[in-house]
Amino acid sequence: MSVSFEGRVAIVTGAGAGLGRCHALGLAERGAKVVVNDLGVATDGSGSGSDAARAVVEEIRAAGGHAIANGADVTSADDTRKMVDEAIAEFGHVDILVNNAGILRDKSFAKMDLSDFAKVLDVHLMGTVNCCKAVWTHMAAREYGRIVVTTSCSGMYGNFGQSNYGAAKAGVVGLMNTLAIEGAKKNIKVNTLAPTAATRMTEALLTPETLELLQPETITPGLLALVAEDVPTKMVLGAGGGCFAEIRITETQGVALVGDDLNVDGVVAAMDRIRDPEGAAVMDNAFSQTRKYARMGAAARGLPLPWNE
Repeated sequence: MSVSFEGRVAIVTGAGAGLGRCHALGLAERGAKVVVNDLGVATDGSGSGSDAARAVVEEIRAAGGHAIANGADVTSADDTRKMVDEAIAEFGHVDILVNNAGILRDKSFAKMDLSDFAKVLDVHLMGTVNCCKAVWTHMAAREYGRIVVTTSCSGMYGNFGQSNYGAAKAGVVGLMNTLAIEGAKKNIKVNTLAPTAATRMTEALLTPETLELLQPETITPGLLALVAEDVPTKMVLGAGGGCFAEIRITETQGVALVGDDLNVDGVVAAMDRIRDPEGAAVMDNAFSQTRKYARMGAAARGLPLPWNE
């Protein structure tokens, strides 16, 4: 069955250009009413203006869709609350939140000003927190919500000159992990998109041939899948050039050290076994790891489990 967003209302931040614009157009094309949010800043976060958001709204309306422009600064909790209030006043409710807004201030860690580090965290991490917080109670009351946060390979794998961006993008994955658990009973599903796209942020970093391959339009189908009716939760979806993959944080089986082996020498000696990827698994939550270690430790010492299985 074709995915439809008829009757759904979506907020897309940073939707004036690039990925956000494609996400907003894609949602509208399949029936969603869209709040097109964009502060209108340059890639480094300077300047402001809502012309870009209004242009996207006009595109949506010209195609027969419904949309409004919004210039909220995602780093402001007051602005994001007002944005959600405006969406509800205009369309009656909010079903979907796509956290896409972002900036770059790249520089090696040694040369980076802490103010630039903090600003990037503020936009990517706290901006996502502010938007999620603004819509959370509303979604919980309606017992329906689809939220996507946007991470990056820089956060999961590292990238020279992007310590601030990488830290922020790793942070939103941690946010998703907990919000997905807390939202489960209220049918709020929270997922993460990890895009590799040709945007204003990457145009100076990639060759023209690569940029042509990695157009934002090749990523938006993955975003739409993450906010559909029937969708998993707590998923990190990698996307780029029409390719899609699930990214998982796994933990190796590990080893249990006891007695004379329980010291730094024992850890060093066991490092190959500790790092052995065979049998690695995803932990459902933090307590899953606690139970695993308690189980392994008890078994290694010949002790009964501290709980009933």
